[in-house]
Amino acid sequence: MSLQSVKDFFGRHAPEIAVIETEASSATVALAAEAHGVVPDQIAKTICLRIGAEPVLVVAAGTKRLDNRKFKDRFGVKPRMLDAEEVLATTSHPVGGVCPFGLPAPIKIFCDVSLQAFDEVVPAAGATNAAVRITPQRLIALTGAEWADLCQ
Repeated sequence: MSLQSVKDFFGRHAPEIAVIETEASSATVALAAEAHGVVPDQIAKTICLRIGAEPVLVVAAGTKRLDNRKFKDRFGVKPRMLDAEEVLATTSHPVGGVCPFGLPAPIKIFCDVSLQAFDEVVPAAGATNAAVRITPQRLIALTGAEWADLCQ
């Protein structure tokens, strides 16, 4: 019920933000940009990583790639991607629908500064065909994320 956990999250914390469900898949940045009529970098992709034993989420502009050097400089370790099963167990969201909303437990969230280039971004919403439109500042406020320069 990942999609439902996201809907519940917005129902409690930001009822004015609608979860948008599309017929087409938005599981990749390109598909999501097409489905929502935005440029690929407005898709706020969520990457699940591990810092030591701790899972974290990094939300970044769609075409940006994680910069291993910046990550290591910030956290002291190389980033380690979680596999699909770990992602689902950690976030309750399937790969392609991962987002920083409706999580089963608190997870540290970092928003890459690449998102600051946009007035509105479109992160997934717990399913491969669901998303929300939100300002980067509101995303930070709702999730307790912090800004970080982690991408190339």
